[in-house]
Amino acid sequence: MKLLIEIGIEELPAIPLLKELPNITKKWQNILDNYHLNSNFNFFYTPRRLVFIHENFKAKQEDSFVELIGAPKNIAYKDGKLTQAGMSFLEKSGLSESEISFKEIKGKEVLYCQKQVQGLESKEVLPKMIDEFLKSLNFGKTMRWGKGEFEFIRAIRSLSCVLDDKLVEFESYGVKSAMSTFVHRSISYDLVDFESIDEYFKILEKNCVVLDQNLRRKIIIEQLKELENKNDIIISEDDELLAEVVAITEFPKALLGNFEKQYLEIPSEVIITSMRENQRYFAVFKNGALSNHFVVVSNAVCENYSKIIRGNEKVLRARLSDAEFFWKNDLEQGLNNEKISKMIYLEGLGTLKDKVEREKQIAQKLCEVFSNSNKEQILQAIEYSKADLSTQMVYEFTNLQGVMGSYYAKAMGMSDEVALAIKEQYLPNGDDSDLPSNEISSIVALANKFDTLMGLFAMGKIPSGTKDPYALRRAANGVLKIILNLKKEFNIKDFLNHIAQGYKQFDLNILLDFILERLYTFYDVNASFIKAVLNSKNYDIVHIDSSIKALMEIVNDGKFEQNFTTFKRLANIAVKNDVKVDATLFNTQEEQNLYNAFVKCKEYKDDISVYLKNLFALKPQIDLFFDNVMINDQNELIKNNRQALVYEIYKEFLQIADIKEISL
Repeated sequence: MKLLIEIGIEELPAIPLLKELPNITKKWQNILDNYHLNSNFNFFYTPRRLVFIHENFKAKQEDSFVELIGAPKNIAYKDGKLTQAGMSFLEKSGLSESEISFKEIKGKEVLYCQKQVQGLESKEVLPKMIDEFLKSLNFGKTMRWGKGEFEFIRAIRSLSCVLDDKLVEFESYGVKSAMSTFVHRSISYDLVDFESIDEYFKILEKNCVVLDQNLRRKIIIEQLKELENKNDIIISEDDELLAEVVAITEFPKALLGNFEKQYLEIPSEVIITSMRENQRYFAVFKNGALSNHFVVVSNAVCENYSKIIRGNEKVLRARLSDAEFFWKNDLEQGLNNEKISKMIYLEGLGTLKDKVEREKQIAQKLCEVFSNSNKEQILQAIEYSKADLSTQMVYEFTNLQGVMGSYYAKAMGMSDEVALAIKEQYLPNGDDSDLPSNEISSIVALANKFDTLMGLFAMGKIPSGTKDPYALRRAANGVLKIILNLKKEFNIKDFLNHIAQGYKQFDLNILLDFILERLYTFYDVNASFIKAVLNSKNYDIVHIDSSIKALMEIVNDGKFEQNFTTFKRLANIAVKNDVKVDATLFNTQEEQNLYNAFVKCKEYKDDISVYLKNLFALKPQIDLFFDNVMINDQNELIKNNRQALVYEIYKEFLQIADIKEISL
């Protein structure tokens, strides 16, 4: 049986829809599973509808079984007679006393019944399923309509549930189901009836609704390519913007507009941001530079789109005029640190000026750690790093902080390196974000992130669960990525201890663990391997990275799993002691061979990958040693010497990874 479900809604806002989108099909699938009506389906959306199509929906639920569990036997019966608890179970299960059975659960014999539940016809349960589905959706903010009794992201205006071309009648959110749908607004504002599922598709297609979001995306991309070829331009590739445009259109039409060339004097980031964030326009480039053109994807249906283009040009012109005013005014004012001395950073952490001063202290220590001689430029960059937060342009476009500061810094005659560091101070700002492009920028960015982490942890603003309002996980990720990119020795525990004096006292191990825990997301490997490396207690980030990669390389060898038992045994036998291995006490060839091979492999300690391979290559000698040598010899000196040899080998592993922690 073919099933169509359509939820007709007033225009859905793109961002909330796209955030919930990955969950929509999962939630419907869960409901299908719970109601024993699992079947394949397609999901479509436009800004005015959510649609499910099942080609082969089941006519009725599958029969199922339910287990009923009652009171323990000693409570259900007293003196051989049923108690009230036993009688209640009979009533609930519909059994007679002669049909009672028992089952042992968690060591207790309890009343038990397994009943077959007859599956209902699909049309009987679909209304409840749809209602559950709608209530399960979470778009963030909601609105109320009617008399305030209904709540959803936007008002629901129509409901269709058609099974085998017959309407399933029900009511939800104050709307009665019907075989009718809304077509494109440019065609009609009224509901249009249909008599079959096939007719539903034909009506939408005829009335300019492209139901399939993937088809709309394809249409837009083709139209953009056509505009590029026709006008010898390059339109910016922006997957996020494209997804938004797909979500807000039912009949997309890409149109090329333009604006006055005088506005190209404004920084390109401002123009692109204004077009993208405020109007959802695609930026246009020509001859490698930003052009005075833009692309808008219209949702209108008409023969002549010139009025739509002119209308969008007028709106953009007004926004760029404002941006031009902000730009010129900010240039006249320049970067001024006085204003940020009155801007509160966070309660308990002072002003933005206080944050800048703390960052400068951190940067001086970073310069020492990295042996960087550009301290003067780094401190200048930090001095002016937050000044653009008081400018009109950043007030209007908050995501351009740092970017605008770099432009104003250049205008004030600061060096390119300082201006670039101001621009890159917040990098990386996402999973796929670029990293600071040089060491000066990296130190400025690290100072910013370390102060944020130290300050907020000192104030007890520690992320819990999925909540992370201050993006501290992103800051910790950024710290690790920058350090790894610099490829310079950096003991993060020592560094945190050094800079802690500038903050309210707290347990630094909590922050240390928080930062190091981010490493579990960096590598595609069994989590126990990362734990093993971290248990080595070497806090040099680059060493940790090299150790994890060296271990991953060995683990990927197909023989590792079968060979690892030897080293697990070694780790379990190893007992910490202060005895020095004395080769003169060896009295078996096996212990002498193991010692000789061990000494030789230590010659390659400078290369972690090679050294770890050499340590694991000791397997044959270790096996022979375990098979033929009695470690607990009656002679105390020989016993201690053999234990010392085992511990010395384990201790070398421990400098890279604690193999006791590895689980396969």
